[in-house]
Amino acid sequence: MNRMALLSFLLAFLLGLTACQFGGAEEKTAAAQKTELPSSETVAKETKGTAETAKGGSFDLVTKTVELNSGYVMPIYGLGTYSLHGDTCIQAVQAALQSGVRLIDTAHAYGNEVEVGEAVRTSGIPREEIFVITKLYPDQFTRPQEAIEEALRKLNLGYIDMVLLHHPGRGDVAAYKELEKYVAAGKIRSLGLSNWYIKELPEFLSQVSIKPALVQNEIHPYYQDREVVPFIQKQGITVQGWYPLGGRGHNAELLKEPVLSEIAKAHGKTLVQVILRWNIQRGVVVIPGSANPAHIKENTEIFDFVLTDEEMKRIEALDRGEKHDWY
Repeated sequence: MNRMALLSFLLAFLLGLTACQFGGAEEKTAAAQKTELPSSETVAKETKGTAETAKGGSFDLVTKTVELNSGYVMPIYGLGTYSLHGDTCIQAVQAALQSGVRLIDTAHAYGNEVEVGEAVRTSGIPREEIFVITKLYPDQFTRPQEAIEEALRKLNLGYIDMVLLHHPGRGDVAAYKELEKYVAAGKIRSLGLSNWYIKELPEFLSQVSIKPALVQNEIHPYYQDREVVPFIQKQGITVQGWYPLGGRGHNAELLKEPVLSEIAKAHGKTLVQVILRWNIQRGVVVIPGSANPAHIKENTEIFDFVLTDEEMKRIEALDRGEKHDWY
């Protein structure tokens, strides 16, 4: 073989080797972008008995957290982001984080997962110190993998601390089983439900492998869920309340309630702080929403006083069984 032929052979060999190397790199990159999921059978086998034996923990008022039945620790107060969008949402989440809040609640239906993710990423606070909850809406239940990947992409936080099903709906069990695969893959840490009550919960639990760590329902002094809350807690599931201050269109009436005013005055606190503290003492996690930094800060100052048994009973007597939303 003459010199020119030898050089041509070596050049072709090196080009072929380089192409193989780059081709392998591209395949690895593509594989890294797609979540590798175990089968439903694998999830069921690895989590066998979880739905029957998992237990939730009690509130730790020193650390202001609760140990979930999934083994993860979650703050017992946070920020709800319903109706917050754009820079308003980002600034509200950042204000909450600066005030010591470490629990942020969002949802696909809120349309602000991108903003929540950005606020968390740019906060300067280590990711593992912030607990982020999002939700899949019923219109996503027929395409759960696509919906989960969308949430992961929009939040862009590496993993999601908890994903809830937003409401019961057709295909909810199948969607939850898809979520279980993402728990097994390490992309989601805990699962939960929103707007599940005594009627729906037992049948649902019998069909899943991983017990929900949380149920999030409407709870406020005019709608206290006095039967539902202990029922859920006895299942070893933590309860979280949305609309803790009464919800849109109803805040003003609740915040003028004379009984709450008297209790607030006795403790040198605001009505809002009394309502949030009442929830905490019932073992209910609170996620009040606000875009006002002063109000967000006020909502965190609920751990330096205790409601008496008599005061708890007076607030209990305010219950009207009055739901302020349809679900």
